[in-house]
Amino acid sequence: MDEVKKTATEEISPDYLADFRGYVRITTAKTKLDDEIRDLILAARADLVRVGVSKKKAQDEKDPLIKRAISAYVKAEFGLDNKDAEDYRASYQMQRDELSISSDYREGA
Repeated sequence: MDEVKKTATEEISPDYLADFRGYVRITTAKTKLDDEIRDLILAARADLVRVGVSKKKAQDEKDPLIKRAISAYVKAEFGLDNKDAEDYRASYQMQRDELSISSDYREGA
């Protein structure tokens, strides 16, 4: 289990994780919710790859379109009582689908 957490930590930079903390309105530094946020980021990346976005692109923390799509996923799936979850989920799916058909983001690009 510690190896899984270590791998996830290495795949997501501390600054990137901090940005996502802000997206879900967590204002403190490292929190006990970091593991949930990290898992959601990794799930979004895996879903992007599943639909044809290259793994390299899905993991590019500097790409604003990837970051925006992942943020919609995280906002949709974070927490238990989220009245806006369906709207965020629809936004993520639209962005994901657009990325998956863009030649700049496809596997082998």
